Amino acid sequence: MGSLFPLSLLLFLAAAYPGVGCALGRRIKRAQGPKGSPLAPSGTSVPFWVRMSPEFVAVPPGRSVWLNCSNSCPQPQNSSLRTRLRQGKTLRGPGWVYYQLLDVRAWSSQAHCLVTCAGKTRWATTRITAYKPPHSVILEPPVLKGRQYTLRCHVTHVFPVGYLVVTLRLGGRVIYSESLERYTHQDLANVTLTYEFPAGPRDFWQPLICHTRLNLEGLVVRNSSAPVTLMLAWSPAPTALASVSIAALVGILLAVGSVYLYKCLPMKSQA
Repeated sequence: MGSLFPLSLLLFLAAAYPGVGCALGRRIKRAQGPKGSPLAPSGTSVPFWVRMSPEFVAVPPGRSVWLNCSNSCPQPQNSSLRTRLRQGKTLRGPGWVYYQLLDVRAWSSQAHCLVTCAGKTRWATTRITAYKPPHSVILEPPVLKGRQYTLRCHVTHVFPVGYLVVTLRLGGRVIYSESLERYTHQDLANVTLTYEFPAGPRDFWQPLICHTRLNLEGLVVRNSSAPVTLMLAWSPAPTALASVSIAALVGILLAVGSVYLYKCLPMKSQA
């Protein structure tokens, strides 16, 4: 009897108030989807993230690179890569895509991975730099000019030059450093750094080394020259001046000697 009471009450309400019964039936139908599964409210989007790995990569010019684009979307509608670099193979899996970029030669570029999920698009970015460490770093023997030593460091076949820093170290201390940010060429280049150094007594017999450093926003490439000893040397100009002075002194002594002999010899002959 207890189970029949709610059903009897429902039938009574439906008969007495037909509008209420229809409204109740409509609510029950809206609350159920196919096979009775709940429906998500309209206009909502699934929250998800997109990531690129690595976020920064540096490679020698002409090399290829693989980039991973992963996402947390349960059912992505679309996934693509936008870049000016030439694309190669593509490998896909659940929640990830691997993209290959071929023959990377641009000194600085970007790749954007776009993923669309439930009508909403998100993206992530990787920065790519092509670089070439110096083929050689050569420090010339110091040349004394006047009262200063001329130091020259040659850096060959390096790229990109705009990220290069050249430093001269004498006995472990920095005597000069220069950043070459003003160079914007996009080709391999040779660089020569010239510096005039007024050496003091404590600088002689110390090892002199030319260091290079490529700062590639996360990757640092270092190279060094063979050490050169800064030796004490005579300047050609003072040596020439000393020779002239000695020659002049010898000439004066010879002239004085000639006068002396000219005056003294007749006096001895008369005696």
